Amino acid sequence: MSLILSIETSTTNCSVSLSKQGETLVLKEDNNQNYSHAESLHVFIDEVLKTAKIDKSQLDAIAVSKGPGSYTGLRIGVSAAKGLCYALDIPLISISTLEALAHQAKINGGVIVSMLDARRLEVYSAIYDQSFNIIREIKAQILDCQSFASYLEKGNVVFIGNGVAKTKSLIQHANAVYLEDKLPSANEMSYLANEKYKKSDIENVAYFEPYYLKEFLIKK
Repeated sequence: MSLILSIETSTTNCSVSLSKQGETLVLKEDNNQNYSHAESLHVFIDEVLKTAKIDKSQLDAIAVSKGPGSYTGLRIGVSAAKGLCYALDIPLISISTLEALAHQAKINGGVIVSMLDARRLEVYSAIYDQSFNIIREIKAQILDCQSFASYLEKGNVVFIGNGVAKTKSLIQHANAVYLEDKLPSANEMSYLANEKYKKSDIENVAYFEPYYLKEFLIKK
C-alpha cells in the first residue's frame, strides 16, 4: 500500500491531494489569482490529512509538481515537499507539470498539446499521444499562426492549459480542439506518483530543484 501526498503549485491553482495506491482519496485546491500559495499550501496539507484521518507519519512519499511554471509557485511547492521529506524521512517524487496536465484530456486519436502561459506570446509546451507518451519534448516557444501546423494537418490536436487563450486567438484550424479553464492539479498526480513509487523512481532530496526551463531573471 502507498499513501502519497501530492503538491501542485506551478500556476495560480494551489492544489494538494492524498492518494492510496494511485487513487485520489482527498483533494483540496483553490485557483486564487493572487498566488496565495505561501499562505494556503500548509493549510491545505493539514486539511487534506485531517479529512482522510491520516497522520503525517503514515505517509509513504511526497510528490511535487516539478515544472515548468511559475518560478515562485514552484519554489514554494518544492520547499514544502522537501521539508516534509526531511522531517518524515520519506522519498521525494517529482512529476512533470505538463504530463500531469495532459492527463486531464481524454482523447481517441490525435495528440495532446499541454501548455502553460509564459510571457507575451510564449508558452511552455509538450506534446503527448493518446496514451500520454511524450512525442515532443518540453519547449519554451513563441506562438504564431503556423505553430503545431504539422500536427494539425494529420488529425485532431487537443490544446489544454492556461496557454489555450492566446493559442486560440492565433490558430484557427478545423482540427484544433481547445479545452479551456484547465490548470495543473494534484488530482492527476496521484496515479503518476504511484507509478514512480512502485519503481523507486525518486529524487535526491538535498539536491532536487524545480525544472524552470528558462533561467530565472532578476531585474532592477
